[in-house]
Amino acid sequence: MSEQMEHISILILGSGPAGYTAAIYAARAGYKPVVYTGMEMGGQLTTTTEVENYPGFPEGIQGPELMENMKKQAERFGTEVRFGLATAAEFSKEKGGKHKITIDNNKVVTADVVIIATGASAMYLGLESEQRLRGGGVSACATCDGFFYRNQRVAVVGGGDVAAEEALYLSNIAKDVKMFIRRDQMRASKIMQDRVFKKDNIEVMWNTEVKEVLGDKVVEGVKVINNKTGEEKIIPLEGLFIAIGHKPNTDIFKGQIDLDDRGYIITKCKSTQTNIPGVFAAGDVQDPRYQQAVTAAASGSMAALEAEEYLNELND
Repeated sequence: MSEQMEHISILILGSGPAGYTAAIYAARAGYKPVVYTGMEMGGQLTTTTEVENYPGFPEGIQGPELMENMKKQAERFGTEVRFGLATAAEFSKEKGGKHKITIDNNKVVTADVVIIATGASAMYLGLESEQRLRGGGVSACATCDGFFYRNQRVAVVGGGDVAAEEALYLSNIAKDVKMFIRRDQMRASKIMQDRVFKKDNIEVMWNTEVKEVLGDKVVEGVKVINNKTGEEKIIPLEGLFIAIGHKPNTDIFKGQIDLDDRGYIITKCKSTQTNIPGVFAAGDVQDPRYQQAVTAAASGSMAALEAEEYLNELND
């Protein structure tokens, strides 16, 4: 029975920059936190090749290596990292109450504090060729990977504000930017559309869907289809950026915690505290705007510091 109902002081769900940074701070404060990694150990950065915009690495660093370093740093201070996925949650609404988390549908743990750092998953098109070339020219983050396509040919899939922002960002780096939009109009705000249309090196292709990403180890082009005429064509390019949205990994928290209309966890102003005492949220799971490794790490440190304050209050 004790094995089925283990109690943890600080439980961290997620092993991206937010989760591991929270673990480093909590462990250094002496709390021996436990991290459950989720299905993707290391989070989205493990699918990124070179990371050049994380401070402290003037020559850049490989995404998986950065996350492995964070993991080792957390473990060095006493964090226990376990591979497992939170599959259900039952939060106490009382201050000082115990929160129950089910792992992999069979193990139940309780915790005084839960830090949710489950991230947000980029939405992809669902093509086999797209998945195969992730990290080889297919990306979901222009600010992360755009630098590698200086003076090259790239395309952005999507018609909303995020897609427009990605295209505009890339237009200052790449030689040629195409936007593939499956409808005959953009969902982006008028001001963003105006900016896109003013750029000489952005070409908007209406009613266009990607049918296949071409290339063996790296992207060499795409096969697209016009969904009105049925015409197919091959477009040579070196980078394909998918900008059709992110989905926060919060399904198990619905009905348990306050979420916005897109499913992101709502936290108090200038805080990582949720509406549930002792439950904090850090990283992309509560940040629909920035979604960068450095901002996720920053919010992870905030969550751990606020968790420490919370536990100290309980012990006063």
